[in-house]
Amino acid sequence: MVSLELLLTLNSLRIGSAFYERLLRYFGSPEAITSASPEKILRIPRVSTFAGELPKALKEQRGKQELELAREHGIKIISFEDAQYPQRLKSIFDYPLVLYVKGNIKALDNELTIAIVGTRHNSIYGQIQAERIAYTLAQRGFCVVSGLARGIDTYAHQGVLKSKGGQTIAVLGNGLKHIYPPENKKLLERICENGAVVSELPFAMPVSKINFPTRNRIISGLSLGTVVIEAPLRSGALITADFALEQGRDVFALPGKVDNPSSQGCHRLIKQGAKLIEGVEDILDELNITSPAREASVGARLAQSLSANEKSLLSILDTSEQLNIDDIIDKTKLPSALVLTTLLTLEMKKLVRQLPGKSYIRI
Repeated sequence: MVSLELLLTLNSLRIGSAFYERLLRYFGSPEAITSASPEKILRIPRVSTFAGELPKALKEQRGKQELELAREHGIKIISFEDAQYPQRLKSIFDYPLVLYVKGNIKALDNELTIAIVGTRHNSIYGQIQAERIAYTLAQRGFCVVSGLARGIDTYAHQGVLKSKGGQTIAVLGNGLKHIYPPENKKLLERICENGAVVSELPFAMPVSKINFPTRNRIISGLSLGTVVIEAPLRSGALITADFALEQGRDVFALPGKVDNPSSQGCHRLIKQGAKLIEGVEDILDELNITSPAREASVGARLAQSLSANEKSLLSILDTSEQLNIDDIIDKTKLPSALVLTTLLTLEMKKLVRQLPGKSYIRI
């Protein structure tokens, strides 16, 4: 297993997994990397000049310093070799060597994860839709990933928090020492109660625009798919959508008003093949996912719409034992014609299945 201090040192120089793998191929082992001179490192083809600073960074024990800072501030650091590292994220190109995590690290275990991104300059429509979709996803048992930015990101996080027990992950484009935007300090604290705040950047890394585009690959990389809600043609949200496509993930776009510049990015994505969505059911259908929460929700809605005869038939049918039509008629005491039409209706609602020999079973 690779030393966490070494990985943190590499990370402090903005060396990611892609270049780390090149270092390993060139030197043969992590130990050989730590003992290499700057001259040897700089001989590697297409090497970053930052890599030449590795011996100095190791001598300064930057990795050890990061571990101490993390302990002082209650932050967990996991490497790509840890069991807690999200496997979906590990499958992307140039995945982070390490993740700094504040809050509930178990939020990273949720297999049902969807990203929601969009403009910082949203409309009221965008706010309402971001909160609605995020809330509904949380109700279905999904974890929602976003970037804590002003606008759609903020409302996506807030939508999740309106759902009891909802989980959301905020991926930052700066070190966890800093909160950006500063007005989201309380929101960040609320996210940490059940979800997590994550960054790949060293603890004290200040806010810089240059870090936001690379941060976006983590947002999409953690997720099964990315939902874009209001994005102009030049938007960080579209960068996230591009990353999602490169990673083989689904992209969903919510349409907006044709005369709103913040809808143009979404409409272009739809023209290019992104899934047009109106709500969460469109997302679940595209991903072919049926979560337990969704099944319960669907079941509750169906139960409310069932007639007395339908409920009577369902009550005598079992999921593991088939029942012949004659036995069903005998148990319900209903006319045979009514039983047959009721069973047909239940089949159409996908609540029962007909088996050979005119027998039925509950699904």
